[in-house]
Amino acid sequence: MGVSVSALKWQGWLVGLVTIAGLLVFAPLGLYVWASGGAPQEAPPRAAVQDVRVTGCRVDPASRRVTAAVEATGRAEGAGAYVVTVEFRDRAEADPGRRAAQALVRIPGVAPGATEYGEAVGPVWPVATVPWCGVAGAEFTQATPSAPAPASGLP
Repeated sequence: MGVSVSALKWQGWLVGLVTIAGLLVFAPLGLYVWASGGAPQEAPPRAAVQDVRVTGCRVDPASRRVTAAVEATGRAEGAGAYVVTVEFRDRAEADPGRRAAQALVRIPGVAPGATEYGEAVGPVWPVATVPWCGVAGAEFTQATPSAPAPASGLP
């Protein structure tokens, strides 16, 4: 046979120790890569509702319609347009059993960092009732960059 039982016993221990050492070295590295999720990812875009707000709410005396003044502040990503859903209620707390009146207002051409304004016109409002106007939702659409004008070839 040539190989003694004692030598095989030491080889088994050596293989076991090398395996444990390898796990101690490479297991934390594997866990780190797994926990980091691979490649770095960009932060999710900010919700458009955070860029808009209602700045005024009044009843037009002539038409008795409620109107809401809305402002939108542009994003750093670039110019774009906002479509804001404005909700009209008779109190600030939403009544789960009733559906509030809503209107859409589009605010186009909002440059980064600039503030643009719009007005949402709601329903005819009952006499002696104070309206509440608020943002129910908003969407931002980034403007597509315009293509450069073709060269005319004139000197």
